[in-house]
Amino acid sequence: MSLMTLAITLIVVGVLLWLVNAYIPMDGKIKKILNVVVVICVVVWLLSAFGVIGHSGDIQVPQVR
Repeated sequence: MSLMTLAITLIVVGVLLWLVNAYIPMDGKIKKILNVVVVICVVVWLLSAFGVIGHSGDIQVPQVR
């Protein structure tokens, strides 16, 4: 993944989160939960993109015969 793709993705996610926070009327608690969930997802995605953590699809399930 190139650095340009990474930057564009982070900008798009940030703008979308700002739009949701600014223009969709919600309770403050729900906004806070939404912000925390988005930030956690972005951090996990970044850690996976840089190879710090492995992909979640790499779990091997044994075959039963």
